[in-house]
Amino acid sequence: MKAHLVLEDGSVFTGESLGATGRATGELVFTTSMTGYQEILTDPSYAGQIVLMTYPLIGNYGVNSEDDESRQAQAAGFVVREACDTPSNWRARQAIHDYLAARGVVAISGVDTRAITLRVRYHGVMMATITTDETPEEALHRLQTAPRYDEEDFVYRVTTPQPYKWGRDGMEPMHAPDDGYRKRVVILDCGVKWNIPRRLASLGVRSIILPATTPADEILAYQPDGVLLSPGPGDPARLQPVIDTVRQLLGKVPVAGICLGNQLVALALGARTYKLKFGHRGGNHPVKNLLTGRVDITAQNHGYAVDLESLEGTGLELTHINLNDNTVEGVRHRDLKVITLQYHPEAAPGPWDSRPFFNEFLAMME
Repeated sequence: MKAHLVLEDGSVFTGESLGATGRATGELVFTTSMTGYQEILTDPSYAGQIVLMTYPLIGNYGVNSEDDESRQAQAAGFVVREACDTPSNWRARQAIHDYLAARGVVAISGVDTRAITLRVRYHGVMMATITTDETPEEALHRLQTAPRYDEEDFVYRVTTPQPYKWGRDGMEPMHAPDDGYRKRVVILDCGVKWNIPRRLASLGVRSIILPATTPADEILAYQPDGVLLSPGPGDPARLQPVIDTVRQLLGKVPVAGICLGNQLVALALGARTYKLKFGHRGGNHPVKNLLTGRVDITAQNHGYAVDLESLEGTGLELTHINLNDNTVEGVRHRDLKVITLQYHPEAAPGPWDSRPFFNEFLAMME
């Protein structure tokens, strides 16, 4: 079946339908990761976005039941050059087409992903739609009246509706005992990836995952040894209630922030954020730790960044910087127990250079 990818600038790319049929609309972004497509599809930070994979062959190792990063597929749509329908891997349980179809993700294959990527790099991210039941002209007309990505608060869509715990055996109910764990951490779920509580559990830390709407007094009532602010989708400046919660937590408990969590800490202390032209998405971004001089290769997925100049007067100091464009990749507070990273130390399938961040957070709770 034919499918069309239509961009808001009127560009049309025609290919083959992949996954579910119908229509998908979102902000078109690209990621340079060569692997990890299952983790990308289930990453809540991609909510509201159509994800284009720059690597030309996707699906060659299939999908399985262990690598999901959330309860469901989160990406609004999916774009690939070629999809493998005969995966070869001992863990594979489904081909990518079947996985997408079962989860209702409208996708397209057989398009020139290089040309699309170059267009996004030159013009910046833009709204787009994938359709299997319209002409390109009809799809463009619908797209012109669709809500824009920046106008929606996706965090409240992807956050957990109910609290739950995570331990050595994975997800657990709230009545599960906390015996045998070194520390207890509350994760404020703005779009948490499950590999975050997995990494904490590997260090002997019990995680309590709470909805993003949870007020500070309820968070502190759990008597956590620390609070981790999770990644998540959308414009951080739109999340004023969450920013207020973060502000009330600072100074009362050690706080770590990842990706969106980094931006929420900055905003809570008076800094500013801004939108990047086409964002940072992929598994090959070099970041320098200014405290040690070490350069890590990192996994990234963000469309917004903290304004470096706005850190002045906030008590925050720059600890990590992106070597591609000198954007802020991490901060710490001079007086409070606060550390953050803009990129993903929990990255699955990798790279794993930044995993010591969790050890640093654990040490901060001692």
